Amino acid sequence: EEDFQRFLRRVDDITNLVHGLNSTDPTVKEKTIGETEKRLHDQETSKEEENKTMVNRTVINTQASDMANAEAVNADAFLAILEKDAKERAKRRKRNEHIANALKEKGNDAFRKGHYVIAIQRYTEGLEKLKDKQELYTNRAQAYLKMHEYEKAIGDCEWALKCNEKCIKAYFLMGKAHLALKHYSESRQCYEKILQIDLQKESLFKDCMNEVNLEEKKKKDEERAMKEVQSGKLAALSIKELLQKLDRPDQNILYYTGGIRLLAGAVKDCTEQTLFRTNNGFSILQDNEVVRRGFCAERKNTAEVDLSVTLLFLWQAVCAGNEENQRLLLTHPDVNAQLPKLLSCGISEIQQETLALISLYSENENGRRLLVRHQDLTKWLQILMMFVNSTDARASSAMNILSDLTKAERFKTQCRVRLSTDVLPLFTQLLTSVKLVNQAALAHCIGIMGNLCADVVIRMQMAKCKECWQACLKLVDERFDVGTPKYQDCLFAVLGLMMNLLLESNVIIQDFAVEISGSCMSLLRDKDGRIVTRAIGVLSRILPASSLAVEEVVKGGVVKKMIKFLKAGGEITSNYGIKTLSICTRSNRQAQEDLVKSDKGFHVLLKLLDSEDEMIVGNTAFCLGQCLVVPGAATSLLNSNVVMVLLKHAGGDATRTSVQENAAIALGKLCIAEPRHIFQLRKLNGLAILNSSMKYVHS
Repeated sequence: EEDFQRFLRRVDDITNLVHGLNSTDPTVKEKTIGETEKRLHDQETSKEEENKTMVNRTVINTQASDMANAEAVNADAFLAILEKDAKERAKRRKRNEHIANALKEKGNDAFRKGHYVIAIQRYTEGLEKLKDKQELYTNRAQAYLKMHEYEKAIGDCEWALKCNEKCIKAYFLMGKAHLALKHYSESRQCYEKILQIDLQKESLFKDCMNEVNLEEKKKKDEERAMKEVQSGKLAALSIKELLQKLDRPDQNILYYTGGIRLLAGAVKDCTEQTLFRTNNGFSILQDNEVVRRGFCAERKNTAEVDLSVTLLFLWQAVCAGNEENQRLLLTHPDVNAQLPKLLSCGISEIQQETLALISLYSENENGRRLLVRHQDLTKWLQILMMFVNSTDARASSAMNILSDLTKAERFKTQCRVRLSTDVLPLFTQLLTSVKLVNQAALAHCIGIMGNLCADVVIRMQMAKCKECWQACLKLVDERFDVGTPKYQDCLFAVLGLMMNLLLESNVIIQDFAVEISGSCMSLLRDKDGRIVTRAIGVLSRILPASSLAVEEVVKGGVVKKMIKFLKAGGEITSNYGIKTLSICTRSNRQAQEDLVKSDKGFHVLLKLLDSEDEMIVGNTAFCLGQCLVVPGAATSLLNSNVVMVLLKHAGGDATRTSVQENAAIALGKLCIAEPRHIFQLRKLNGLAILNSSMKYVHS
């Protein structure tokens, strides 16, 4: 928009100058010529600066004697500039239009396959290339409708109408969105616009208006029925009497919905829960065909939706904290079969109450045991993960359920079945759509996948997935465009996931090692300490996979950066940092020299040798031993207590034998590099200690 406005201002300026050059007023013409020559001079100067050319190839004669010739030349020059600029913009627009059309086709393909999030992403990318392409707005609005994102659909339709005020598709989709939101008046106005634009659309107009009238009538009928139920004798009946009334087969669906709502309100404690069970309350589905048909309908109308929501609300009331009722409900054939379908139905009200009901089970061990025993949970990871696309409370509810289910080992086992075929493609799609999804839910979802990596089979499958690594790296790279606090949570979670996956070793990891380590190096500048710590953690696990990755990070100054972080302290950061240094110094001479130069007198490493963490001590001793081959390194330690410290660890009783081994080797290298350390070694009876440590040395 800014570029376009700037272009229009330039066109206006040039037009004014051309008019001035053609003016009959000599004063105006002379002033215009001066401005024209100044602009040409400024333009040439600007070009020279851009090309960094030291030679001035254009000389502007500001003292031209023939004003008439100057007028003609300058007018032609500006017209040529204007024409050239217009051609360049037309060429650029044509190129962008080609890209936008290709993205539109990719979006259409994804839409046909039911991959609405990907479709939205492709249409959005197309609009970034061509902001005034009406088809992209209407297509994205249609995808938003499928995702039940009605407000966003309306917004896109409004943009489409700015591009083309007679776009029938935009009015049609906007009418659908308003109808879904129960904005009946606005929906009618949209459909009326269609008829105003094209009288031949009268049949479509009538169908749309009938749909609006029908939905509005259903809402009024429901409200009237509810008033009758609430004002009648039903409201004063007991649970037993309410169940008997609901057993009547001669009533409409609105009657049953109202009665079930009253029944749910009557269940307030365990006594009423028991009465519901002992009076065969759970048989309401099998004994009442109207209720059963409405609850099990594949494509529910408004009345059936309300019935289902009310039933779910009732079951929450009767099952809360009641294990026996929970068992009876979950073993009911219709309920057992319908739960995954209700989660996938796409109707937000039903999904919200279904999630609330399942939460009653997932939040305690006995409930999880019932779910695992009576439900086929192989699809649940994929179904619940889909809610990351939701912008409302459904997303957090679904992630909380998933988090609870991962505590059950049998759930992890069932997750293996569809992980590669169904779950990982969806998961990678969510990672690459971080700008479009619920970022708080995505961060939670990534954390859940990281927890599932505790299962070796799941971790191996994920670590072998090339697309998964690509998606993780893409999310890391998005920090330049997103940078919100919720995105930072996603970044933190994905780095944790990568650390878990790097417990595996395979060819795919080796192929990505350089790219992963490069991304982590760039994260070391992040202001968020959590991100920096995990980036160092990923480095400590990816570098052993590739010597080329080690070379690249050493060239990038990793040693100096690690020393800086080690000086700052922090046990977790120190653990990852010293491990990274030990990997780099193991085989890279440049890393060894960089460490000696960055840590003068090995003050940082000596401090780490006093740590209570055996992992830190073992890696520090190893790192020190590698660096003693650098000339002068051992000599710089003559006035330190390094011999005593290493002897303490070499002869100590650390659980990790690598501590004794690395300390003994470092001490031996120290004395070889600088024999004067032997005097201190003998003084401390170190030869005997070293001799006893030889049992730990493998090579």
